[in-house]
Amino acid sequence: MAEFPSKVSTQTSTPEASRGISGFLSFDVDFVRSIPGLLMILEFALGLLVWALIADTNYRQYSAYGWVMFVAIFCWLVTLILFVIYMLQLQRKMTIIPWPIVILGYHVAATLLYITGFITCAASVQTTSKVTESYNKRAAASFFACLVMIAYGASTFFSFMAWRGGGSNAASAQA
Repeated sequence: MAEFPSKVSTQTSTPEASRGISGFLSFDVDFVRSIPGLLMILEFALGLLVWALIADTNYRQYSAYGWVMFVAIFCWLVTLILFVIYMLQLQRKMTIIPWPIVILGYHVAATLLYITGFITCAASVQTTSKVTESYNKRAAASFFACLVMIAYGASTFFSFMAWRGGGSNAASAQA
């Protein structure tokens, strides 16, 4: 057995300068440019439109709009929190949480919630009078709820692909 040499040459590299606050927080600008980041921004913006349009009407008269408001505000807040977590790269600091599964689960739940919210909002628009300004706002909220539902569906697909690992499966991992 050969002896370990007494002098070992090693090369060290300095870490790249991070854009952050004292090394703890760093901003991930590339996340905003990625498909999941762009979808989160789209969900955030369109979700804001949904609940703002509903909130601008007298939605308390119709109990169905209470559900739509819950779905819109809940998903909007959770998307905002997840966006901040990913933007500040906090998911890398909280390694005990299985982030791909958490994100996949959230996107599946948000898609299902928005499916029910969109159907409820669209069905309730027909029960209101068409001559009021509230009709137009509720109809627009239904349209944007449909767009948000599609965006969450796309996020679910990309989250599934990220969780799955980019196309590999258990059978190909054997051997």
